[in-house]
Parts: sequence; C-alpha cells; structure tokens
Amino acid sequence: MDAPTTAAGIVADPILARFIDEEVLPGLDLAADEFWQGVDRIFTRFAPANAALLARRDRLQAEIDRWHGERRGKPIDPAGYQSFLRSIDYLVPEPAPFTIGTRKLDDEIATMAGPQLVVPILNARFLLNAANARWGSLYDALYGTDALGSLPPGGPYDKARGGEVVAFARRFLDQTLPGWEATLGGGDHPQLLARRKGGLLFQHNGLHIKVMIDPAHPIGRDDPLGIADVLLESALTTICDLEDSVAAVDAEDKVAAYRNWLGLMRGDLSASFSKGGQTLTRSLEADRDWSGRTLPGRSLLLVRNVGHLMTNPAVRLADGSEAPEGILDAVVTSLIALYDLRGLGSFRNSRAGSIYIVKPKMHGPEEAAFTNDLFDAVEDLLGLDRHTIKVGVMDEERRTSANLAATIHAVRDRIMFINTGFLDRTGDELHTSMLAGPMVRKAGMKESAWIAAYEARNVQIGLACGLGGRAQIGKGMWAAPDRMADMMEQKVGHPRSGANTAWVPSPTAATLHALHYHQVDVFARQDELRHQPTPGLDGLLTIPLAEGTNWSEEEVQAELDNNAQGILGYVVRWIDQGVGCSKVPDIHDVGLMEDRATLRISSQHLANWLLHGICTREQVDEALLRMAAKVDAQNAGDPLYRPMAPDPDGSIAFQAARALVFEGLEQPNGYTEPLLHRYRQKVKAGG
Repeated sequence: MDAPTTAAGIVADPILARFIDEEVLPGLDLAADEFWQGVDRIFTRFAPANAALLARRDRLQAEIDRWHGERRGKPIDPAGYQSFLRSIDYLVPEPAPFTIGTRKLDDEIATMAGPQLVVPILNARFLLNAANARWGSLYDALYGTDALGSLPPGGPYDKARGGEVVAFARRFLDQTLPGWEATLGGGDHPQLLARRKGGLLFQHNGLHIKVMIDPAHPIGRDDPLGIADVLLESALTTICDLEDSVAAVDAEDKVAAYRNWLGLMRGDLSASFSKGGQTLTRSLEADRDWSGRTLPGRSLLLVRNVGHLMTNPAVRLADGSEAPEGILDAVVTSLIALYDLRGLGSFRNSRAGSIYIVKPKMHGPEEAAFTNDLFDAVEDLLGLDRHTIKVGVMDEERRTSANLAATIHAVRDRIMFINTGFLDRTGDELHTSMLAGPMVRKAGMKESAWIAAYEARNVQIGLACGLGGRAQIGKGMWAAPDRMADMMEQKVGHPRSGANTAWVPSPTAATLHALHYHQVDVFARQDELRHQPTPGLDGLLTIPLAEGTNWSEEEVQAELDNNAQGILGYVVRWIDQGVGCSKVPDIHDVGLMEDRATLRISSQHLANWLLHGICTREQVDEALLRMAAKVDAQNAGDPLYRPMAPDPDGSIAFQAARALVFEGLEQPNGYTEPLLHRYRQKVKAGG
C-alpha cells in the first residue's frame, strides 16, 4: 500500500498507514480518506504553531543567557531577577481566582487516593502487569522484598519469614480496621462492605481490603484465623508511556507502541513468556464480583503522549520535514481510545466516558493553551463532545512551575491532574540557569531551596484551583525498586503533602505504597492545607549555585565518575537495544530506574561544570572511558550487550554519551531526545 497523501501533502509512512487503515479504522467503521484528510488539516493548522512555540523557548533562553552573561560573577538580586523575567514574559500575570470545570472524571482520579504506575508502552508484558496491578498480595509484597528490613532467604518457603509477614499484616489490619476480628464470627464492622465464603471485604480511606480466609491453603492452615492472604487495592491508575520510558524513533517503533495501546483499549492484549520451563500467557484481568459488588480488576489507564519538541518520520509534512510527534500521538491515541468510549472492547476503561492523556514537558500557559486547542481539533475530527479528552499537566519545567496557576487556567475545563516531575524539573533548572555559575553537586540538588518551594507550591496552587476531591495532585517516582524498606519509610511523605497519588516503579511497590494511603487520609489532609498560604516565587527561583568551588580533586573526580557512569549505563541500552527505561546499576551497583529525565540531569550537570571550568574536557573523556569499562562489566551477563570500552570510537552508544555532554549547551532546554534519536537511528540503519 502506498502511503496516503492528502491534498495539502502530508505523507504517512506505509507502516503507520497500514496499521491505521487495516487495524484501527475498520473496527470503528471510519472511512480512511475522510480520516486522513482530517489529520492533514490538523497538521496544517498546528505544526506551524508548534514550531513557533519552540522558537519562543529558544528566544527566552537566549535572553536569560544574555542576562546571566552580563552579570557573571555578581550576586543575583531576587527582585531584579524576577523583574527581568517579567519583562520578557517568562513570568506572566496570575489569573483571577478560579475553579477548574472538568467533568466526567472517573473516581480513581477525582475522589480516590492511591498509587500510580508508569509503564513503558512498548513492553506488552510490563503493560499487562501494570494494568493488572489494581490488586496486590500484601503477603507476597512483604515476603519477597526488603520491606521487613531484610531480603528473604533463598530456597523454599521460610516459615520464620512467613511468620513475620503475617504479624506485619495483622498489625496493619488492627491499626486500620480496629475490631475487625469480630467479623470472623459473624459480627459487624463499620468498614465491612461484604462477606462471602472465603473472605471479607472492607473499605478504608476509599480503598478496598480483602481478607482471604482459607484454612486449607498452605498459608491459611498455619494461621490461627485461617487467613491465607490480605489483598490490597493498589495501583488505581496506570500511565502507559509513549515518552520518557520508551525509545521510539520511527514508524516501526511508533506502530509497535500504538498497537499495544490498541490491545489495551480492545481488551485483547496478551503476552507470552517462559518461566520455570513453561510458556505462560498474560492477559487483562476481568472485573471481580464480591457478593454482588463489582470491583474493578484493572487500573484506570492513562496514556502519556510525547511533548511539543520532538518530530518523527512516521509522518512527513508537505515540505518533507518530520511532523511533530506530539500532534501525531494526540490523534492516534485518541482514535484508538474510541474502542473504549464506544464499548467495543472486552472491558471498559473509563466508566465516565473520558480519554486521559498526560502531556509532558510543556513550558507555561501558552503551550498548555496550544494543547487545549489541539485536543479541541482532535475531538472535532473524531466527533467527540468537547472536553472528552482530559489532560494531565506534568509540572516539570521551570516556566510551568513558575506560572502554574495560569497553566492550569489554560486547560481548566479538561485538566485531570497536575504532577511534579522533579527529575525533569532539575534538568530544566540546570539548563535555564546554565550561565549563572557552577551548580551544586548533583546530590545536593535535593536540599536546594527551589525543590521545597516547588513541591509545596504544586499542592497549594492545585488546591486553590479546585483540584482537591475533583482531580489528581500527584508526586514523583520512587526510583529504587529494590529498596522497599526505604520507600516505606520515606514515600509516606507524598500523601502527607496532600498529594492523592504518587508514582511507583512496580506492581509490588504499588501494593506497599498503598499502605501509606491507609495511614494518611489524603482528603482530610487537603482540607488542612487548603487555607495555608502558597509559597512565593523567591524560593522557587533561587538558583542552586555552589557557594564555593573549592572542591577537592577527589570530590570533582567522584562527581565526574558518578555522572559519567549514570549516562553510559542508561545510554548504552537506549542506543544499542532500544530500551527506554530500565533498572540500571549505579556506580555503587545499586539498581535504579533510569529514564531520559535522569539522563538530562547528569548530562547537563557535566556540561555546566565544563562551562565554568570545574573540570576539563580531558577529565570528562577520561571518566567516560573508565566508566565505560565499569558499565561493560555490569552488563557482562547480557547476551545482547555490545561492550563500549574495547572500541569507544566504534561504539555508537559511547559516541552518543559524549555528545550529550559536549553538545549539552546547544541542546534545546537541555533535552536528550534529539541526540538519542539521532544515534539510535544510526544503529537501526546499520542493522
């Protein structure tokens, strides 16, 4: 089949065209010619506006660079700095007080508080695991992780550890549902919803708890009460990610991603894999009946589109240039979601009748307004009511966080969440203020004044705009999936902050993080916070400059090694294998979830220290070469891995890592995507 060419001249890659025409449109009874003509109109209208927004980013950055360059070495006067930012419209006027008008939001977003998973959409098995993570075994989560303070012993089931698990779960039930044991003998309880043979169903802080009773079960038979397990409602929502956690550089990659989204919306996605010598097949869980109550069997699924920056050869404009990828995502993911809206799938995702799109990396209210207009146009193309498509605003760029109320106002009738993305926000902090001076060491960023202001402002502004009890106010990812004890101790801070969701890296982490939402009544906490003052801009706009640069040679080398190892460990899998997010061993061999946001920090931090003379190009190159050998050793057991150290000049991945640092100043807003895409395409072109 030839690629469809419309009157204005957009051309879709044949791989994408066949997918849309043969796999998507027929099930929706939509005519291909009419659809592609409508798509052409959208690109003709919005591609130039998209380009203009990106050009404005560049102009603002140039103005900020000039301002800092003229004042190099001088202290920054906060009032003068803010006055300057207002003069160039980086800071815009606050809108008059308002309340969001979003309607038709599912309970999981509007009125419930609980964990949120983010999963790469290119991995079908991971997608299904995440979608099915609505329910999790507390016993399994405790037994198999270090949540109890130690890892389980190897070998068969350990009764002593099992006893610790049961004791922990029993304490949780006693604290969360005082007097619950009376229900075992037929007694009532204010939070008991239903009982049936085999278990009890409770609800606390809006979340369900199932106490599974089976005296014949291997666990239940050793339990005085016959309890075989405690199941927790865990991942209320899951973001299926087309952005930071995937490597999608062409039509082949995009169609693989869209096909998985189609499988989720139709309910027929499955994945087969080998385990223990057997081939297993995973599919979506059905809803669950509990004594006449229908309980959702799956997370509510959201889809994260690409931001405004990137283009993709899956569609080319009339002049032959690549089309904006975010526009393509908006059209195709919404088109596919019609299967859910029309009830054509095996299951229902949104019972409220909405499409949930998370939009990352927007810079301020004018870019949010662009997204609002784009979604209007997609709704018109697909015959949807206005504001059927909801938007989640990632508050992860400096200009957005400084103008958050105005950004929310721009999408006030379709907003469904705001979420702090502190990793990308750190990367943007580094790049925006690159010329201001050398930045603190990377570990010191977490203690910077701007981060505390950023996290607090996000909640307070969200509450002031009426998101409390009507939409999600979210917090960021726990990046260490093997450190559940630390997560249990620290991540309770997210619900305590007033956030009714926060990101977790795995279904197991979702089950453990769910405990925090029983520990904290988030909506009561929001009521306490609602009338507190919102922190001003002084803290938010405090640049994390090093107070002195008298670091020792050992400290500088440690920083170089840490950044270089982190860059290489992530980039080598992205470039050589197309893995956009994975658990990457850090310099201390601790597995951390890495994606483009963490890469942005490390590469921009090295670029900053190079610019200000804290280190030299020779030192960075030496660190990269030495760390390449370490990363090679860390990946020695991977049969698909291509070592970098033996031939760094011949390693495309190693050259990509160098470019991210040495070309870091020139990258738009410090983003890593343009270079990653360029070098990944080289690998794919070479087979």
